[in-house]
Amino acid sequence: MIGYTTLGVKDIDASKKFYSELFGAKVLFDGGRIAMIGNSMAEPMVAVCVPYNEEAPTPGNGVMVAFPGGSKEGAAALYNKAIELGATCDGEPGQRIENQFYGGYVKDPDGNKLCFFDFS
Repeated sequence: MIGYTTLGVKDIDASKKFYSELFGAKVLFDGGRIAMIGNSMAEPMVAVCVPYNEEAPTPGNGVMVAFPGGSKEGAAALYNKAIELGATCDGEPGQRIENQFYGGYVKDPDGNKLCFFDFS
């Protein structure tokens, strides 16, 4: 259902590298100030962009993008990889919501909040 989610960034090249390495994906479209990163244009992607109005990118309060890990181990591995790539911890991986949801939270180098999760 979701085609892509866009995250505002300061450094487009650094952000393309961060997300490509984090997900083992590639830049599928590069329009200069915006790039789509994923495995296929037919699958959900993450887009990084320098804001059109040329003002500083600011993460929304309460806005978060969640990426499935496929398992608890997969969610933790994505969390750890994000930290290795320069993200900061915003909640270590762990069981949440009465043992029905496992998640780890980071903020990417631009402050965008990400969750890596598994429903289990």
